[in-house]
Amino acid sequence: MSLYLEIFISFFQIGILSIGGGYATLPLIQAEIVQQQQWLTLQEFSDIVTISQMTPGPLAVNSATFVGLRVAGIVGAIIATVACVISGCVIALLLERLFSKNKENATLQLVFSGLKSATVGLIAAASLSMITLAFSGTLNWFEVDHLNFIAVALFLVFFLLLRKKKISPISLLIVAGVLGFFLY
Repeated sequence: MSLYLEIFISFFQIGILSIGGGYATLPLIQAEIVQQQQWLTLQEFSDIVTISQMTPGPLAVNSATFVGLRVAGIVGAIIATVACVISGCVIALLLERLFSKNKENATLQLVFSGLKSATVGLIAAASLSMITLAFSGTLNWFEVDHLNFIAVALFLVFFLLLRKKKISPISLLIVAGVLGFFLY
């Protein structure tokens, strides 16, 4: 199978299964790109997620674009982006039709409640994985053998500045980038 077809299939599947949006999709993208296809290392994946968060647009689409570019150049980026977006568009159109015809249906409301709950769990799992990776270099808490105390300290300081002082996230990202350049 050609690399382009593999990229299309992988990101089409990610797009179809990306219920809940960007952060909920991270474990799915990671499993496909890092573990199954082995197109990127864990560190490269983490870097792409970071870049995807800083660029305009949905996280899953930005990640698809960057992974496609990294794996197969411009053509790979276009294929990955189209595959990720087209499945979401089809699902959105089908769900809109279903929801508009059945918006008062109690069973459908229960299904959506279940999806919301699952989405929160997926986002929490992705967040925990990213925190573990940032603090220790591994995704699994059970494999942590050391902590990067600089990363932990930066996290705590920036978290408090964001929550307590309401400092702009953009300002904090700029400061974090400068500090990262000098500290790492």
